[in-house]
Parts: sequence; structure tokens; C-alpha cells
Amino acid sequence: MRIALFSDIHGNSLALDAVLEDIEKQGGVDAYWILGDLVAIGPDPIGILERLTALKNAEFIRGNTDRYVVTGERPPPTIEDVRNNLEAITIFKSVNESFAWTQGAITVAGYFDFLANLPSDLNKTLPDSSQFLGVHASFELDDGIGVHPETTDEQLQQLFKNCSADLVCVGHTHKASDRQPKSLRIVNLGSVSNPPTEDLRASYVLLDANEAAYKLQHYKVSYDYAAFIAQCQQLRHPATEFIKGHYLK
Repeated sequence: MRIALFSDIHGNSLALDAVLEDIEKQGGVDAYWILGDLVAIGPDPIGILERLTALKNAEFIRGNTDRYVVTGERPPPTIEDVRNNLEAITIFKSVNESFAWTQGAITVAGYFDFLANLPSDLNKTLPDSSQFLGVHASFELDDGIGVHPETTDEQLQQLFKNCSADLVCVGHTHKASDRQPKSLRIVNLGSVSNPPTEDLRASYVLLDANEAAYKLQHYKVSYDYAAFIAQCQQLRHPATEFIKGHYLK
């Protein structure tokens, strides 16, 4: 049993194509488990959903930005933040225009209900009887501080204190890590798009599992970052400046 896991695609079909191609180079997989933040912010939400829904044996959960797209909720700054600090109005405008752009695109293409009905978690029993849990940020949360490489063991135990799984995979912070406070192993997949570090490559994980044990391996894939920026600029996408901040460092 071999599973590809990734998250935080954020409407970047160039990065997703690179990941899917690399998965095939590694010998392919039996299934795909995709842990949220599929379409928001980037320029090609429809291309993402067309590719993902065509995958064989693919399962999905929602991320916080998927929820924002379909509910009308938004990340900070809030309107109250703008009232208290008028300098925040530029970010406020960009955020709202970006999510509205994505919502319009998926609605016209008929994907609104698909995104609205995504579950919040993925529970599986691996062949060696290990209990797997996939969530976007942390236990029962698709948002919040999430899991960082610098998160302490005590903080991780607090975030997952009521979790009964043996292996948890998450995304959200875009920072890959593999931690094991006490008996619970917590793996952050990193992100397909919008890297927070100097390493611009798309990140994913392969899970190999049999009746004896399971093993995980992180992979990193390069793609044409300049072409991605050009795609945003050509469409005059509202989040272009935000996206450029992740790649032009």
C-alpha cells in the first residue's frame, strides 16, 4: 500500500503538475490523501480541481482557506482592524478580492458544492493496524498556530492532547517536519505552493505501509516559479503581490 500525501496547493497548477509527475517517477501510488487548502489565493483553482478529481483513489479534506472560500469568512485583518489601523486597508482589500475571485471561479465552474462538502479530517487504519489521522492544522482544527519545526513537544502535546491516533499528518504552516512527542508521531507535509522559506520547491510525502510497519519519506520538487508569477500577473490576480512575496526573496 503506497499513498501520496500533500496539502496547501493554493491554486498553483504548475506546482501540482510537478508533484504529480514526480510521484509517477517514484513508481506511482495506490491512492492520494490531500489535506486541504486546495484552491484559494492562486490563479488556477479550476485547473487544480480538475486535476485532483481525476486522480484515482483520491480523498480530500478541507483547509481553512477552503472554508473561507465557501463561507465568506476571511483571515485577518478584519474590518475592525482596519478601523483601528487604516494602513491595514491595502491588505484587507487584497484578501477580500482574492477570496471573492476564487469563489466566483469555482461557482461558475460548478465546484462550489464539492468544496463546501469537504470533511474536516481523514481517519484510516493502516495495514499494520496503526491509526492514521489526516487534519489540516491540528487536532479538530483547520486553522490556528498549527505545527512548526520549532513547536515544542509540550505545545504539540497540548494541540493533540485528545487525539487517539498513532500517526497524524498535517499541513497549514507550509513547513515540513517529523516529530514524535511520546507515542504520537506528527508529520507536517510542507506545502505544494507558497513556501515560507528560501527553499521554493513543492513538498509532498510518500507513505509506504504493509502488515509489518509503515514508513514515510519527504520529497521536494522544483518547477518554473517565474512562469507561476507570470501567470498571476497575466490574469491580474488580486493576490499577485502576496504570491510574489513567497518567491521573490
